[in-house]
Amino acid sequence: MTKQKVVLAYSGGLDTSVILKWLQEEYHYEVIAMTANVGQGEAELAGVAEKALRTGASRVFVEDIREDLVKNYIFPMLKSGAVYEGKYLLGTAIARPAIGKRLVEIAEQVGAAAIAHGCTGKGNDQVRFELAVKALNPELKVVAPWREWAIASRSDAIAYARKFDIPVPVTAEKPYSIDSNIWHISYEGGILEDPEREPDPEMFRLTCAPEAAPDQPELVRIDWEKGTPVAVNGAALGPVALVEKLNRIAGRHGVGRTDMVENRLVGMKSRGIYETPGGTLLAFAHRELEQLTLDRETYHFKEAVALKYAELVYYGLWFCPLREAIDAFVAQTQETVTGSVTLKLYKGNIIVAGRRSPETLYHQGMATFEADALFEQKDAQGFINLFGLPLKIKGLLARAREGEAGRREVLRR
Repeated sequence: MTKQKVVLAYSGGLDTSVILKWLQEEYHYEVIAMTANVGQGEAELAGVAEKALRTGASRVFVEDIREDLVKNYIFPMLKSGAVYEGKYLLGTAIARPAIGKRLVEIAEQVGAAAIAHGCTGKGNDQVRFELAVKALNPELKVVAPWREWAIASRSDAIAYARKFDIPVPVTAEKPYSIDSNIWHISYEGGILEDPEREPDPEMFRLTCAPEAAPDQPELVRIDWEKGTPVAVNGAALGPVALVEKLNRIAGRHGVGRTDMVENRLVGMKSRGIYETPGGTLLAFAHRELEQLTLDRETYHFKEAVALKYAELVYYGLWFCPLREAIDAFVAQTQETVTGSVTLKLYKGNIIVAGRRSPETLYHQGMATFEADALFEQKDAQGFINLFGLPLKIKGLLARAREGEAGRREVLRR
């Protein structure tokens, strides 16, 4: 009897290593492992294919999707201005639809009946992966072991791994959950589950501590074309190289750390630590350039749209019609977002040092406090009279009612 095939989203970490063996033991699947290179680094990818094969995978796909991730997911999100709950630059969330799309493509290529993932029932990622599958190929079955097996904790998973002699990079003494890609690194679990406790300074990988950053500031200029970053300090770079370069620059100045308690989609609050050095620079610079090039009504409306866009990404709704419709609006707004922004980095801080654009809406002659021949000061009187007319009418009527009430009170007495 031919075994059914399942494509497993495989990282080589604790959960997916155990799941690979569990799928064989419990479901008797032929397991095809798929590891996405999303920029987590050579150290994490080293030996991942050999490990999957040693654990029982019949085939392994190690897919480099960095260019696709940055160009078709991260940069559109960057243009939208999406930031979840004012702090989270959506590093894990934005990678999931890109990975999910490739999982579906490989499942179709190898004739698999199912896709499996290592997300827990408490997390957001289960939703993000499975909504991608539903949108792109709803005929594929999804297997989520954390929602059905007897393993109830990471300690149980470690014990299962030891039973089958599966090497894992996590120990019961330091059970950090780490997700890394070109945009960010997230840390959860272990001592981080106590929101009152400061994270271990040695935990961070992309950024130095601000107090250990250089004593001299550094200037970095980012050039943009229609909302897309295209160059750093005058050197044109492709999407992947550009983000990597900014990660290094921001990281050495301690820029890009976030510690937050966020509202998960499933309803609970969780504490996460994020490092997004290059992304923090890009989001900051993009906002500065939009302030120079977008008119007031478009800028304000786009701020509201950004909140919704962030929710869609966080909730795993990348492939929904609303996100596509918002992208069309955002693309129109970005037609004038061309220019350059210079940032000063100093011990964890970002300070704007200059911005310029051929599409600027900033008119120095209008804005100046010096004498000018463009702005008629007397026009402000009529503007204020009309702009404040509703308030004036309300005030007049209120005073009239108060006066009438006072007269009635005098007569009553």
